[in-house]
Amino acid sequence: MALTRRQKDLLDFLATFIEKNGYSPSYEEIASGMDLTSLATVHKHIHSLETKGYLKRGFNQSRSLEIASKFLEERRSYSGTPRPTELEVPLLGRIAAGMPVESVSNPETLAFRDFMGDASTYALEVRGDSMIEDHICSGDFVLVEKVNQVRDGDIVVALVDGMETTLKRFYREAGEVIRLQPANATMEPIRVSQDSVHVQGRVLAVLRKY
Repeated sequence: MALTRRQKDLLDFLATFIEKNGYSPSYEEIASGMDLTSLATVHKHIHSLETKGYLKRGFNQSRSLEIASKFLEERRSYSGTPRPTELEVPLLGRIAAGMPVESVSNPETLAFRDFMGDASTYALEVRGDSMIEDHICSGDFVLVEKVNQVRDGDIVVALVDGMETTLKRFYREAGEVIRLQPANATMEPIRVSQDSVHVQGRVLAVLRKY
């Protein structure tokens, strides 16, 4: 059932009061905070909100008002506050940490509770051992920020020749050459012309599942 504007204002007042104080307000505090002239009006609004399923109250208990979870979810959505389930980033596919391979889109998501995901952040699953000396192993997930410009030494997602992606440290060399350096002493770096490399992102973090 739809809320009137005054009912929504009252629920917002209750939610803010409870978040700040840790307990619900008295009817007198509601009347004062909402500029209502009588306690009867407070009782009327609370009864209507109970009927609509937005509010619960304990029998014969003071400060026992409890806001239904459905309103809290709606309040977060219109206030722009992210819900915990929204703290996810797209899992776009697998990224080579050995020889470059074709990058394939994958419509999954991966939750990172320690990071606030946004439109410029995504995740990739690592395949290969070329970055093991940087403690990035096959099967790890890397959190990547979409950027076009990086510094020498950054770990990047690099698109090579417009078709293949790889995870390496990025270095500029003389003659407009880019060196994509593995972190594995048994592997040789990839050297390509600057025009053949497009940086798709910089690694922010690594997540490993055991």
